[in-house]
Amino acid sequence: MTVAEFGSFAELVLTRSDERGDADAFVFLSEGARGAQAEHLPYAELDRAARDVASWLQERRLQGRQVLLLYPSGPEFVKAFIGCLYAGAVAVPAPLPSEQGQHFRRVSGIVRDARVGAVLTLAEHAPEVEAWLAAEDFGDVVCLPTDAGPVGDVAAWRDPQLGPEHLAFLQYTSGSTNAPKGVMVSHGNLLANEAAIARATHNTPDSVIGGWLPFYHDMGLIGHVLQPLWLGTRSVLMSPASFLRKPARWLQMISEYGVNGSGGPNFAYDLCVRRVTDAQLEGVDLSSWRTACNGAEPVRAETLKDFAERFGPYGFRPEALFPCYGMAETTLLVTGARKGRPALLREADAAGLERGALTGPYPGEPRRTLVSSGVADGEDFEVRVVDPDSRIEQPGGLVGEIWVRGASVASGYWERPEVNAEVFGARILGQEELGAWLRTGDLGVLEGAELFVTGRLKEMVLINGRNIYPYDVESAVRSLDPALGAGAVFGVDAEDQEHLVVIHEVRAAAAGSDLRTLTTSVQRLIGQEFSVPAGNVLLVRPGTVRRTTSGKIQRTLMRRLFLGGGVTALHSVLDPGVRDLVESTVDTARAADAAPAPAPVG
Repeated sequence: MTVAEFGSFAELVLTRSDERGDADAFVFLSEGARGAQAEHLPYAELDRAARDVASWLQERRLQGRQVLLLYPSGPEFVKAFIGCLYAGAVAVPAPLPSEQGQHFRRVSGIVRDARVGAVLTLAEHAPEVEAWLAAEDFGDVVCLPTDAGPVGDVAAWRDPQLGPEHLAFLQYTSGSTNAPKGVMVSHGNLLANEAAIARATHNTPDSVIGGWLPFYHDMGLIGHVLQPLWLGTRSVLMSPASFLRKPARWLQMISEYGVNGSGGPNFAYDLCVRRVTDAQLEGVDLSSWRTACNGAEPVRAETLKDFAERFGPYGFRPEALFPCYGMAETTLLVTGARKGRPALLREADAAGLERGALTGPYPGEPRRTLVSSGVADGEDFEVRVVDPDSRIEQPGGLVGEIWVRGASVASGYWERPEVNAEVFGARILGQEELGAWLRTGDLGVLEGAELFVTGRLKEMVLINGRNIYPYDVESAVRSLDPALGAGAVFGVDAEDQEHLVVIHEVRAAAAGSDLRTLTTSVQRLIGQEFSVPAGNVLLVRPGTVRRTTSGKIQRTLMRRLFLGGGVTALHSVLDPGVRDLVESTVDTARAADAAPAPAPVG
């Protein structure tokens, strides 16, 4: 199966529907009063429903226009998404505001930015969505519930004659470091990345895919919804809320349906280790699980080890662990671990990494365990490590910004020409003739063909001339005491120097413990492990540390909340200079809010 066989992803789904007919494309699991209930969506039914939606969109001349999809994870999302592709419209997946209230503002921003022409949703959510559209003055945006029966005329659907260059969808980034931007994913990008995923994971038409990730996120959409359509196989899916309430359901699903490929961010594997009990694993067999993708956030060596040990007795094999690296800007996958071997770990000198070099480890010196994100010499991408300031390619063993290019790299962000020139049009000094590269914003190092991701370029903290990786500090603190949960580490400038700020959640069961002693232990650990002062530690309630939809810590947002007085601590210690900075920032914001509006001009 090659990319060249199809002119668009819509053409691929049409072909698969002809080939597979009444065979299941998807099985959706929901939790009812009698346990898990399965809803089946065959290929032929998906095709018919997609033609129905597509004919409605075409009748309203929405071919080439952006269409917002607001659905919970389920069959109606898939029908609507494929319907957009069939119509030649540009799908815009987004979180349903009623599910996550904090996304109201974000989704409104997407509607404005993408210049959406219609919103597709469920009948039960349509009144709320229509009221929201009216309140936001989106009166020209029509809302269509797609689950109340036929909405168009299947017989009236016409092939939009798409090519690889046409836009398939806008993937709005989750905004871990910046305001969300719409990545323009073409049909050609999508076909190329699905082929790359299949090659890297060794997926075949006989593979069964499954997962729980939200459909509006790239890992869930590309990996769990569209990859099975590329393969012509079936996918077994459950909601994110079902997994988070009871992580064992993920493993039980894999066992019951013989799932071969599934994955999630690192925190999902941690959650399973912590919360899945032996009783919940009775009868579970994980031997079918051949590819356990771990990506979207830093991969922890401890997590890989703990997961393999915990679930090895239930048939899980260490070589199934598949650390990988990718992003929305590359459609999804860039690199993945070599199949057939356990994840590759690399012990490195911590001080050397701070200086930008992969060295050591040395006896008696602090070390850091890196996890390889896979090989960077594949046929689908070229990967380079480049000094972000000089734009000179770094030799192997030196840390720099990861630059990539390949057929899966999107053309840019929707209507962001200046940003696109900088991010998607970068040139390596002295190698300009090779063309443009994507600047990922991630730091990494190559050793041989192996890519090790070391952090985010914009989140690095510089203290006393040393580069401190926030993830390293968060990981060390989290391992200090079982009472500590998720954390966010960042730097702030106060009194002409950078200060480290550590915000860590305390698990609910430990909220009444001696937090003063725990804070002191955190400070002592950071001083010993990283040789930097830790004068700013805040212990907070569970849920305080913000994450993106994919589970990434939103350090930039946490920094902004902290400086604005928006972080309430159960216990904290702050350097006087940092405390003064926060108070002055809060006072300035209050003064601005209290100031009278300027008189109208003229």
